Amino acid sequence: MNSQYTKEESRAFYFGVLTVLVFGVIFSFMAFSRHKYKHIDDEFYHLNATFGRTDGLVVGDKVRMAGIDVGRVVGATLDEHFNAVLKLEIIDGLQIPDDSSAAIVSNSIMGSKYIEIEPGGSEDYLKDGDQFNYTQDAMVLQELLERIVAIGKAKKKNHSVKERENDE
Repeated sequence: MNSQYTKEESRAFYFGVLTVLVFGVIFSFMAFSRHKYKHIDDEFYHLNATFGRTDGLVVGDKVRMAGIDVGRVVGATLDEHFNAVLKLEIIDGLQIPDDSSAAIVSNSIMGSKYIEIEPGGSEDYLKDGDQFNYTQDAMVLQELLERIVAIGKAKKKNHSVKERENDE
């Protein structure tokens, strides 16, 4: 049996294949280019930050202060206590007080992660190679939802107990 396709069906098929290929190339480029960032230059200085968990944060992600990009994550290692030590590349000339904190935050619920620096009030500043003394780990969405459900269940249980006590 010969199956013949109309000219319109053939065109639609080839257009679909071409569209899938184009999107595949775009997604591949985005996935691989994001992780290749390694820029260590004289125009930057480096700080370290230790976190218990960095879920979703990778080398190449941004470092921000007051919503402005001020650097990137350029390295990640584990210390002897299995904490993540991140090496941050900060724009030279930006003075960060030594009592500042670094937190891993998300752009949105399902968005990419970045490090937000909250400046402190000290008049002494972090220098090349220094470490943040205050850090906040990444919040995992699943854990947050589990906490909300647990709080809801506890309130429902307390409400049921109070109703039984009132009935007696």
